[in-house]
Amino acid sequence: MAVQTRVVSIFFIQLVLLAVSGLNRVSGAGLQTGFYDESCPEAETIALKTIRQAISKDGIVAAALLRLHFHDCFVRGCEASVLLDAAEEGDAEKDASSNFSLRGYDVVDDVKSAIEKSCPGVVSCADILALAARDAVRLTGGSSWKVETGRRDGRISLSKEADENLPSSNFNIAQLKQNFAFKGLTKKDLVVLSGKNN
Repeated sequence: MAVQTRVVSIFFIQLVLLAVSGLNRVSGAGLQTGFYDESCPEAETIALKTIRQAISKDGIVAAALLRLHFHDCFVRGCEASVLLDAAEEGDAEKDASSNFSLRGYDVVDDVKSAIEKSCPGVVSCADILALAARDAVRLTGGSSWKVETGRRDGRISLSKEADENLPSSNFNIAQLKQNFAFKGLTKKDLVVLSGKNN
């Protein structure tokens, strides 16, 4: 039974990642595999090592990193605005009611710190979050894939936008379809990301 549950979990995670990659296509013009090959060639290795350490201490962090990446991508595109703290104008995305239970910020900070020691000011937080999601899936038995990098970090983060853009648990099916279609996602993506993969 445990093996079957693990297989279903891995399958579900892979489907979620396919849908999140659709969000990347919507928001990630100019991305390429190996963007940091010259400027910070060890970036992905450092990220993987740091994520491995975090997961060895707390296995739940893998799912948290994937969810954090999804919540980031669904609001303004995959540009790390979910990681920003509140400015004087108001609350940030991380303060939104829809993001209240997000975890994994500390792991992303650890990856960023480790990469900064090797190549300061080079790798974006948006790319770190995308790499962290990929590595978390890979390290928990899911498949791996090449992450196109070269994202630029967002500078605006508003809780209002998170609450307006992220699908509400109170949405009916018509509202969910409209919400996903607005993001360029399909009905299949809706089913996958809603966890209805029975």
